[in-house]
Amino acid sequence: MASTLPGTSKADHPVAYLTDVEGIWEKLASFCRDNPHVSLEGRRRLVVRPGATFVYGGDAVDRGPDGRRVLETLLEAKRRHPSQVVLLAGNRDINKLRLARELNGHPLPRTPTDMRSAPRPVLLRWIFENTMGARDAFRFRRDELVRTGEPVSDEDVVTSFLEDLGPQGLMRDYLAVCQLAYRLGNTLFVHGGVHEHSLGVVPTGEYVEGVDAWVEALNRWYREQMEAFIEGRLDRTGTPAWEPLIAYQAPTPGKRINTASVVYGRMADERNHPGLPSSTLIKTLARSGIHRLVVGHTPSGDCPSVLREEEFELILADNSYGRVDGASQLFLRDDSVYVEGRVKLEDGRLEHVHFQLTRGDTSVPIGRQLLETGHLVKGPLESGDWLLFRALPQYRMEQLPVAPSTLKGQMLGPARAGTH
Repeated sequence: MASTLPGTSKADHPVAYLTDVEGIWEKLASFCRDNPHVSLEGRRRLVVRPGATFVYGGDAVDRGPDGRRVLETLLEAKRRHPSQVVLLAGNRDINKLRLARELNGHPLPRTPTDMRSAPRPVLLRWIFENTMGARDAFRFRRDELVRTGEPVSDEDVVTSFLEDLGPQGLMRDYLAVCQLAYRLGNTLFVHGGVHEHSLGVVPTGEYVEGVDAWVEALNRWYREQMEAFIEGRLDRTGTPAWEPLIAYQAPTPGKRINTASVVYGRMADERNHPGLPSSTLIKTLARSGIHRLVVGHTPSGDCPSVLREEEFELILADNSYGRVDGASQLFLRDDSVYVEGRVKLEDGRLEHVHFQLTRGDTSVPIGRQLLETGHLVKGPLESGDWLLFRALPQYRMEQLPVAPSTLKGQMLGPARAGTH
């Protein structure tokens, strides 16, 4: 359902958004294909067209064999287009700061005794699998070192991760130019989510009124934490001065979420089914002129989930745990959203999703939820059907086609977590 009306093409939406590549180069490359604003030249030069903004939503590494290549490409683009490229720090990026101490004699308290005395490669594999949700990260880094012709012993792999965090280190330099939140027009971007416990709150304990002042204060705190890491500052007890940042990017102990964090908050229920913020939070954001929240972090199928209530939009665009190769394309402007991507249905068929949605348009069911089953109406398929989505336990999902005539007979309502 591609629109041919003036002002409804990709090129008319000057903000290009991508998130959660997680070390898989094809996700970045596919996003750049047939993209009017962001393209790749050569093997790793990302170019942003004049007048466009590219926002990368976080999580550049961990689940694919091209982590360093992705980091280098994003960092080089940021240095070349400092005002046009925005890099948000994700939890999979920030948590690598832990390795500088944990691999050098200061493992986490919950690290098993046998791991504490194990060789560094063994300890690193345990850290990845048990504390970072990155079971194959060690193997992926070895694969990448093989391709670039570098030494590939187990110790070499460990050394490569630590070098990334040292002077002129790739991950350290990347995180140094990242931020935690970004506001452009009526849209707020964060990696994970915004909740009552995080909006306005800076981890120093300070509360800041107004979205703009809060974003500035939160990003300033992040820069101070990164400066503390770079300088290696410790407090009187030997605790790293950047420990608050480590805590901020992690789930609350014993839970899968951290509602006090924009990095590890989730705009979804316990099954990762997407849900709108509370009406109170939506009204608070609206008072600062925010009518759209864009996040990654939480898987929500093969293409972005757009949820709507009156004049507010929530967009979840995480590209991980999908059934298709590559990433979807998401383009934005204040009054409109443009989505293009592929999905794999339950019967194995590949379909194309393609739509432009004007903010406040109530003539289409996109972003509404079937009250009886909880399925989210994601968008129109090329076949003429509508795509329905529902998250299932253990990162599984359901993607179903439904005929427009069938959908007309369904009761639809706002998609709120926990309402089905």
